[in-house]
Order: sequence, then structure tokens, then C-alpha cells
Amino acid sequence: MKIGIDAMGGDFAPDAIIEGAVNAASQLPPEIRIVLIGKQDVVNGLLKKFDYQGDQIEVVHAEEVVEMGEHPTKALSQKPHSSISIGFKLLKDKQLDIFCSAGNTGAMHVGALFSIKAIEGIIRPAIVGFVPQKKGGHAVMLDIGANADCKPEVLEQFGVIGSIFAQQTFQIERPRVALMNIGEEEQKGSVVAQAAHQLLKDNTRIHFVGNMEGGDLFDDKADVIVTDGFTGNALFKLAESFYDVAKERGIQDEFIDKMNYESVGGSSIIGVNGNVMIAHGISSAIAIKNMITWARKQVESHAYIQIAKALS
Repeated sequence: MKIGIDAMGGDFAPDAIIEGAVNAASQLPPEIRIVLIGKQDVVNGLLKKFDYQGDQIEVVHAEEVVEMGEHPTKALSQKPHSSISIGFKLLKDKQLDIFCSAGNTGAMHVGALFSIKAIEGIIRPAIVGFVPQKKGGHAVMLDIGANADCKPEVLEQFGVIGSIFAQQTFQIERPRVALMNIGEEEQKGSVVAQAAHQLLKDNTRIHFVGNMEGGDLFDDKADVIVTDGFTGNALFKLAESFYDVAKERGIQDEFIDKMNYESVGGSSIIGVNGNVMIAHGISSAIAIKNMITWARKQVESHAYIQIAKALS
């Protein structure tokens, strides 16, 4: 297995990225390799700084960097030698099993669509977030930011691909799918939410359990939480802020610790022909290390292959 990492992406790159990769490499089986993509002399210098002496990390040179504030499409077309562009080329050529970055999220999304492309039949790829549950484990929520506006048919498809993703990632035989709404009753919510509810209810490929409200987010009421990217992003970031508030007030709690963005480290883009993971721009070395752990899990799940089979 080869896990590709954009060494230059992120607010604290490349130092935090390289340190996280070095820490992850020490805990990975010998057959798994980390491929760092970035300015070779800089990356090698940092590997030396962090006293890396193993053979599980490879370096691929990339001369350019897509900066955080750049326009995604323009940056990728104008910077073919950037770490993101080269990462996606390696992924497309099957020289990587997954490509991860804490860099420009838009560029990662556009890069995925232009290189490995959406799976045939997918209306809109989505970003999946992992939501900790009180009883243990995680629910998957999609979308958490790729699609601010969604038609009912898109939300229905999120239910289908999210169900397959949860099934493959967490070995849940029949994942429970719920639609995020402002009430549990069928007639509640916007016109879009009401139409999506009916489509999800009538879809025999999923185990739809109805609407859920924001207060149910952590209550183990569903394995897959379906919502548009605007709502999902707001909810996800609100949940992450609980950890920051608790830390500021000196509160230590095992469950709230799971809301720390570092605990998972990355979010998957699903609905594309390959494995792609994006991380917070503020990612620390701990976040990168944990992202690599989840990246391995994503590759082993073969989720995107099962999604493609289901839609063929």
C-alpha cells in the first residue's frame, strides 16, 4: 500500500506534515509506504531534522505549491508541477492507493473530479465527516462542505453511497440512514427536505430510519447522516468547537476529546474513482499522523470500488 501525502499543503506545512508522517511510519506495518510529495530538498531536510532513518518513506519532487487562497481550477491549470497536481497524477496512474492533503480543499475537490473523475452515475461527489457517538464508534455524515445546495435526488444518493461507505469502513451489515431535519415528522422541513425524505423512504437499497434533529447528532440514532454541505459543514464545525470550549474552560472529557479535529485527522471525498482524503488547513503533526491511520483504513475498505459496483 502506498499512502500519498501532500507535503506542502496546510498552514503549518511542511514541518507538521513531515513530523506527522515520520510518527505514523514508525507504527505502520513494513509493507505500507508513505509517499511525500513536495520540494525534495525541503522534505529531505525535514526528514533529517526529525531523525528519520527508516525506509518506509519515499519522496517525490514537486516544484510548485497551490496556496490556500488560490482559485482551485486556475491554480491546478497554471501549476501542473504542484504537489496537488502531481499527487493526483500518481493516484490516477495507480502509483498511489490514496492521496491526502491538508492544503487547498477546493483544489483537492477539483483535482479529484478532473483526474480520477466521478464514478459513473454519481450526481455529486461528497465530503464525508466522522461524527463520534456516545455509545462508541462513529457515524458518517455527508455532505460536510462540497455541495452547499443539494437537490432531493442528490440527498437520496448520499444515503446510498454513505450507506455503502459505512458498511465497508465499519463493517455494519445494514447501516441506519437518517435525514438531518428540523423535526422528526415526515412533513417537517424545507420543500427539498420533504422531497428527499420521500425518496429515501421509498429507496429499498437502504435502511432509512427517518428524520433526525441536530440534538440527535451524537445519540447513535443513525450510522449515516444525510444533509446538504452547508448544514453539514456548520454542524461539523460546531461539534469540533465543543472541544475548544471545553479545553478553554479546563474541562477534560473522553467523549468531547473525540470532537478534537486531530482525533481523526481527515475527511474522505466519496463518489470518485479512487481514495482521496482532505485534512484541516490547521493540521498539526498529531492530526496528520491520525489521518494516515484513517487513510490506511479507507484503502483497506475498498469502499469506492463497492460504490462503483452498486451504481453500475
